[in-house]
Amino acid sequence: MSKAHFGLIGLGVMGENLILNAESNGFSSVVYNRTYAKTQEFLAGRGSGRNIVGAQSLQEFVEKLERPRRILIMIKAGNPIDNIIEAISPYLEDGDLLIDGGNSLYTDTERRVRELEKKNFGYIGMGISGGAKGALEGPSMMPGGTVQAYREIEDLLYKMAAQVEDGPCVAYIGPGGAGHFVKTVHNGIEYGIEQILAEAYDLMKRIYGMNGNEMAEILKKWNKTEELSSYLVEITEICLRTKDLSDGSDLVEKIMDQAGQKGTGLWTVISALEMGVSVPTIYASLNGRVMSSMKKDRIIGEEILKGPSLIPFDMGSKDHSILHLENACVLACMASYAQGMALLVEASRLHNYNLDISSIAQIWKGGCIIRSRLLKRIQDAYTLNPSLVNLLFDPWFTSQINQRLDSLAIIVAGASKSGIPVPCLSSTLDYINSCRTNRLPQNLVQAMRDCFGAHTYERLDMEGNFHTEWLE
Repeated sequence: MSKAHFGLIGLGVMGENLILNAESNGFSSVVYNRTYAKTQEFLAGRGSGRNIVGAQSLQEFVEKLERPRRILIMIKAGNPIDNIIEAISPYLEDGDLLIDGGNSLYTDTERRVRELEKKNFGYIGMGISGGAKGALEGPSMMPGGTVQAYREIEDLLYKMAAQVEDGPCVAYIGPGGAGHFVKTVHNGIEYGIEQILAEAYDLMKRIYGMNGNEMAEILKKWNKTEELSSYLVEITEICLRTKDLSDGSDLVEKIMDQAGQKGTGLWTVISALEMGVSVPTIYASLNGRVMSSMKKDRIIGEEILKGPSLIPFDMGSKDHSILHLENACVLACMASYAQGMALLVEASRLHNYNLDISSIAQIWKGGCIIRSRLLKRIQDAYTLNPSLVNLLFDPWFTSQINQRLDSLAIIVAGASKSGIPVPCLSSTLDYINSCRTNRLPQNLVQAMRDCFGAHTYERLDMEGNFHTEWLE
């Protein structure tokens, strides 16, 4: 048998679907899993009749690949990646290429690129989004590393990626850990939009007593608009319509209200704090998941902490209220994208990634979890002005804020009066109000810092750093 074009390590759900994707696009493949029984099961099942072979050892795996070897690693991030690199390296030769397709921390990828390039191996840290279905039918892929390493896999990725009207949803992102950093921010934006939709659901249910089908109809209408049409709105409608087979009730109401996380949302927030970028909508979504994990505490709190009475929003008819809610969700989703893009811009500056923000918006338009019609507007904004400071300052986005901000304020105020938490919606309102405020009260903060710690301050009326003996 001739040697295979492509190799995969790790036969989890994503790994299986990606190798089937590659094979269906004409790339013969060899697969390896830590437990050979899993490999046999795959070859006898989904891989049966395909141009895919298995290997029992890493040495056999490497020997079955044509050179330069192109090897995709789909295993748990962290130490397992370092362990597999150490185990396979003795069998590799100059020019062979390893691709980490998991959700690795971008600084780990930076280190691995440096270490492996010294050994004349290529290394790509590639974010992949789209879930199991996207992996099989065409994901969005974000490869980072050296340009030379990327060129070795470009033909493969172009065919595997989701396709939209202006090309495949893959592009060279930048050097080092750029690909994994962009995927991390993608996931941060995803956290934000998921929480925004959850807050909208909570308001519709608690204020108006709407059932799953009624709420799903609202989401169906939203998904037909340019501003909210997206994969996440689409699946939210599906989740709300789905019934428990045992009694026909709304299944979502029987799910424990504790959301999990795998670290990328946290990494987004940590990176933003380290780089000095404001991402309050994304942070609020992360904190929403943290609060959800405190189920026992919240049960106690509900019994002893008395909030305002639950009252309907005083804003006219239900249809009028839902329109305000739609406007609020539009602005919050825009803010989540804007904060993510601002973080990408700053990371590009700090790490010399030279990120093409317009190109990133384009590869997110298909295959990935945050794909939406709004990304075409984002792509156009950064094409028109690559040095755009904040997405919300683009003329089209500015007009959307000016039209819808009253609705966001009404929803946040109404939720506050009713004692319903809306962390993402309220954080978005604060973010936009801060962005449009020329003078914030941090002048007083600076005075306090100088008072207790002699940290000095700057003045509006003269240049230089000043200190006052406040306590005298």
